[in-house]
Amino acid sequence: MRAEALKGHLDGLLLATLENGPRHGYAVKEALCEATDGRIDLPTGTVYPALHRLERAGLITGIWSVVGGRRRRTYQLTQAGHSALSRERTGWQEFATAVTAGLGTRPWPATS
Repeated sequence: MRAEALKGHLDGLLLATLENGPRHGYAVKEALCEATDGRIDLPTGTVYPALHRLERAGLITGIWSVVGGRRRRTYQLTQAGHSALSRERTGWQEFATAVTAGLGTRPWPATS
């Protein structure tokens, strides 16, 4: 999938990976890849800055921990993040419906 197709949808996708509970940054990346059957496999250089931005916006919170001698940050949705995810889903459904209608095979209406 082309990166341009994700513009405007990355936040919603990342928030969705955290809906069922906390994940560390790399697990967010892997969950998105797995959920999309490998069609969306983002580089860490895209995922981590986006997670930091979502945290600054108050949509997720992050907590540092040490696992196996390595520090890692685990993220979870805030209440504002749950609300934002709901809005993202609604917006996506409206967009997908409009694009599906526009790309459909029915005849286009005549214009004068």
